[in-house]
Amino acid sequence: MNLATTDQKTNYRLLHSMIRVRDLDRSIDFYTRLFGMKLLRRTDYPTNKFTNVFVGYGDERTNTVIELTHNWDREEPYEHGGAFGHLAFAVPDVYRACEQLAAEGVRITRPAGPMKDSDLHIAFVEDPDGYKIELIQQA
Repeated sequence: MNLATTDQKTNYRLLHSMIRVRDLDRSIDFYTRLFGMKLLRRTDYPTNKFTNVFVGYGDERTNTVIELTHNWDREEPYEHGGAFGHLAFAVPDVYRACEQLAAEGVRITRPAGPMKDSDLHIAFVEDPDGYKIELIQQA
């Protein structure tokens, strides 16, 4: 099934990715203070007992963002499943980024270094809920 003609598909774009978080304030701090994203909007849904927060580097009309969903009654950690991989961020200096994040107590799961069979320098870290984040050095 084809959802749109080729001309219509040129107007498609990725809006956001959603991840579920247990401690909303900690996650907002992680993505805004440590990764420099902006808090774009926050909406509470009291009837359904959850909050959606959108963070990103620019306006949602033109930038892809991350939706942080906090279910108010959730106490146990979420299972990430076997299909989810990671989020990826471009950074100017992956080595310095890892030093700064480690100083903030962020877990570095793959230290900065060259990627095999590539000229890329990468690292992997975890957010407060254990989601993997790839840091890719881009000058």
